[in-house]
Order: sequence, then C-alpha cells, then structure tokens
Amino acid sequence: MNDQTGRGVPVTGQWPAHTPSPKTQGGMRELSDFAPVELLVCTTCRRGLPIEDDAQRPGTLLHKALEQADLPTGVELKAVECLSNCDQGCSVVLRGGPSRWTFVYENLNEADDVDVIVEGATKYHATADGIVPWRERPVHFRKNCAARIPPIGA
Repeated sequence: MNDQTGRGVPVTGQWPAHTPSPKTQGGMRELSDFAPVELLVCTTCRRGLPIEDDAQRPGTLLHKALEQADLPTGVELKAVECLSNCDQGCSVVLRGGPSRWTFVYENLNEADDVDVIVEGATKYHATADGIVPWRERPVHFRKNCAARIPPIGA
C-alpha cells in the first residue's frame, strides 16, 4: 500500500504491467496505456461461397468496410492473405505486443459484422494481456473464436 494515496496506487500514476487500474472495470484500461494492436483481415476469404475469379472476395469487402469504420487510435488495420480458415466465413486476427494473447475470430460477414469487429478490437486494445472478460466480449466473438494463441514466451 502506498502511504501517500492509501490505495496501493503508485504516486507517479504509473501502473505496473499486470496490475489493473481501479478506475476501470474488468481489468480494462485507457487505450493509450498499451502497445498498439493489429487487426488482420483475410482478404482472400471467399466465406465458403463460389466466387467468380474477377469478383471481389468477401474478405476484401470486409477489409474495405473496416477501412471506413471508426477504429480507435492504436488499432492498425492490415490486409493479409489466407488465414487457412476458408470454410468458416471471413476471419480476422487481433494481436498486439509481447504480453497479449492473440485471437482468431471466424464466421464474419462484411455486411453485418463491422461494428462487432470494431467493438471487439476496442475492448482488446484496452487490455494488458489481450483477454477481454467473457461477458464483455461481443456475443459473436464469444461464439466464434477459432483460436486463442498465448503470448510469445508464455
């Protein structure tokens, strides 16, 4: 406990890497507190549908829709080729920094799920370890997590 604040809060206002701030819920903190996040979108995704060779793929359309979305500062959108989850709809990855878990989400639709992805990316960015508390995750993320990958060195 800190004698000057009486709450265990460092006088400098700096929080140790894995100590949640008491001013946030569920261990989530201000977006500026953490390493940047990458939102990777598979642009080759066909969403399990037959697509003409010259037609834009659903994954490319999802990426374009996210380019127009209001992603928070610190979340960088990146187009990537094949995440090898081709039969499970469009897929995205959230990763960021050496201390965060990485998540792969599937069954996303370019027309319906942009707001879900933005919400999930915002909440992910507000964590030190990448783990958004279960009940705070968008419902689609709760039901469509293809993989959870531990941080390097875990």
